[in-house]
Amino acid sequence: MFFIFGVSPGQRSLGPGQTRTCPRCGKTTTWERLETHQRFSLFFIPILRWGKRRSEVCRICGETAPL
Repeated sequence: MFFIFGVSPGQRSLGPGQTRTCPRCGKTTTWERLETHQRFSLFFIPILRWGKRRSEVCRICGETAPL
């Protein structure tokens, strides 16, 4: 009997965040809120999530700031 399983990173958009000036690119824009986590899959079906972290990401350059 074979079991196909894996651990991979995942992320989910939580919608728009604050309007900020990015320290990296210098542009003022609405950042996107993201939740990143690790997930365990069995037969390509996500079973378990852990290590949730929420952050905001600049939509222009990708700079990340933790919440």
